[in-house]
Amino acid sequence: MYWILKWVLLGPAVRWFARPVVVGTLPDGPFVLAANHLTEIDSLVLCAALPRRLTFVAKSEYFDRGGAGAWLYGTLCRWTGQIPIEREGSGRADAALDAATAILSRGRVWAIYPEGTRSPDGRLWRGRTGVMRVALPGDYPVVPVGIVGTESVNRSGVRGWRRGRVEIRIGAPLSPTQRSHSADPVTWRRTTDELMAAIQTLTGQEYVNRHPSASERAQRDTAA
Repeated sequence: MYWILKWVLLGPAVRWFARPVVVGTLPDGPFVLAANHLTEIDSLVLCAALPRRLTFVAKSEYFDRGGAGAWLYGTLCRWTGQIPIEREGSGRADAALDAATAILSRGRVWAIYPEGTRSPDGRLWRGRTGVMRVALPGDYPVVPVGIVGTESVNRSGVRGWRRGRVEIRIGAPLSPTQRSHSADPVTWRRTTDELMAAIQTLTGQEYVNRHPSASERAQRDTAA
C-alpha cells in the first residue's frame, strides 16, 4: 500500500503542492533518517520525494483518536506500516524503539523527528535520545535531514494546502561507532546533540537547548 499511495493515490498531489527539491543523496542499506519537524505534512513530503521507503514512529493518539481527519491520518499510518509510540512516561517508548531496531535489522530505513514533536515556533528544539539508543548498538548510520519550506504549503491557521516550494537537504551520514558505550545515557545525549547541530547546519534554524513545554505545544496546536 505504501507504494500505491506514493505513486498513485496521494504522492502526486503532495508533489504538486510542495514541488520538492532534494539536495544530496541517501546511502544504501539500513540507516536512520533524522529530520527537523515543522508541519503536519513533513512526513508526506519526505515519503513522496525520497526514493527509499521510510518507516516513522507516530504518536499513538493518531491511531486511536476520533474525528474524520484523525481517522484518515491513523488509517494512513496503519496502511503504510508506521509505528505507534507513547511520548510520555519513563520506558513507555521502549516497544517502539525495539520495533525501530527490527526495521533496521531488515535492511530498511527508520525515519524519526528527534525533537519528538513539531516545532511550536519554527525554531529547532533539543533532540530526544531515542534515535541514538537505536543507532549506537547496531552501528547504524544516522543521516541528518533538513526540511525547509513546508510552512509555505501547510500554513499555520490556514485551512487546506497552498502551493509552495520545499527543499529537502540531506547531510553527510553520521557513523556513531560507540558500541562499547551504547547503553550510556551520557553518550546518547552527546551524540544526539551532535546530530541536532548537523540538522541546524542544514536548516539554519535558531536552536533551543530544551524541549518545548506542554503549554508551548498547546499554543502551537491552537494556532494550527
